[in-house]
Amino acid sequence: MPKKNPLGTALVLVALPLVLFATLCLGGAPISPRDVGLALLHKLFPGVAADPVAVAIVWELRLARSLIAATAGAALAASGAVLQGLFRNPLADPYALGVSSGASLGAVIAISFGIEAHFAALGAIELFAFAGAILSAVVVYAMAKAARATGPTAALLLAGTAVGAFVSAIVSLIVSLHDRDLHEVFFWLLGGFGGKSWPDLAAALPVCFLSIFLAFLLARPLDLLGAGEEAAGSLGLDVTLTRRLAVAASSLGAASAVSAGGIIGFVGLLGPHIARLLVGPDHRRLVPASALVGGALLAAADAIARSIASPLELPVGVVTAILGAPLFLRLLTRPGREEGRP
Repeated sequence: MPKKNPLGTALVLVALPLVLFATLCLGGAPISPRDVGLALLHKLFPGVAADPVAVAIVWELRLARSLIAATAGAALAASGAVLQGLFRNPLADPYALGVSSGASLGAVIAISFGIEAHFAALGAIELFAFAGAILSAVVVYAMAKAARATGPTAALLLAGTAVGAFVSAIVSLIVSLHDRDLHEVFFWLLGGFGGKSWPDLAAALPVCFLSIFLAFLLARPLDLLGAGEEAAGSLGLDVTLTRRLAVAASSLGAASAVSAGGIIGFVGLLGPHIARLLVGPDHRRLVPASALVGGALLAAADAIARSIASPLELPVGVVTAILGAPLFLRLLTRPGREEGRP
């Protein structure tokens, strides 16, 4: 049993609140930490004096957006932790099941054909992206289940790669035929949370929370799978049911995150790696730690995206790739990586 790391656990617990507070200070109009604190208190306790401009910016423009980014990041990282445990592969991420390609197809269809639809706070793009992501995951699972020449878990990766490549080709074809919408498609595919507000948070939160909750319930089965599927089965684990629940949890998390903010890479891959360094490989600590780290990573990336080139807002997917790729390579090449890592 890996030893607990109190310092790492403490860092995980404080990182997200600190990052969220910092994101409220950053933007086209920087606000001092003191004014942000007063603005937060003023809304909760109206008797507290605060700058009305700061109150409006914090509560109407930044807080909901930062919380949506954190929610999406948490869902992506928890999903990544589940898939890395299921595949016993540190390079697995929430998009391994073709979810991102399916979401892209749904969004591109909604944009290119001008489809109008609404459900709660979700528009046609978000609805079609979510439906496309889930449908893609279902197709991948059905193909993997039908495979006979390879193991079910390996078949999931192979089917995800094949379906993802095919769907990406369809996306390219549609974009080529409807190039007038290229700019909108381009920015959606690169990800971003511009214009998100409280209704968007209310729409994204339930599914993201459900996916993280399912991921946490899978913690013990994933630990058993670390010894191999045959060994886990001999210990009484229903490997087939575990695989189904893992696919469902990761697909829901990735689909909800993608529909909320577009295609955002590296968070689902990097979050579990950082969390594993801080709290160890035990999934009962790793899954919630991954969610907290992923939330902090994406909230920070969104704050950088809207601040670094203000008034121009960069796609958050660009920021996560620029910052995430070197950091991920550093984690892979660091000496003395921890034992028990997938």
